[in-house]
Amino acid sequence: MDARTLYRLLQLRTDVFVVEQQCLFQDMDGADQHCMHLLGERTIPGQAPELLAYARLVPPGLKYTEASIGRVVSATAARGTGIGHVLMREAVRTLHDLWGAQPIRIGAQAHLQTFYRQHGFEPGGLIYVEDGIDHIEMIRP
Repeated sequence: MDARTLYRLLQLRTDVFVVEQQCLFQDMDGADQHCMHLLGERTIPGQAPELLAYARLVPPGLKYTEASIGRVVSATAARGTGIGHVLMREAVRTLHDLWGAQPIRIGAQAHLQTFYRQHGFEPGGLIYVEDGIDHIEMIRP
């Protein structure tokens, strides 16, 4: 990926996870270079693409035994449009294309369980606090 794309995805992750959610955490965790990155962009002729959604596809064995989808984020202006659902469907499809059909484990913000259940994920443990935010592991068999 080129430097401009990397900058835009890190900016979106920071805008939402650090600034909007007021959460200080180390976003650059050393995993990005081993992952695939899914970008949801809007292109308007004559303008630079606008990044509206993003997800990080994590290979099995890097974060969990299973493959994972992380850093799922949508820009504030894109929320309520259904882009998050499009992103998750594409993330699951792409992950399976890359590494074969297999279970997917995620560390979801607990308040988003209903969203992730719509994509086949079920709770796989108890709620835990990570970086000051309630999370829960969920698995899609």
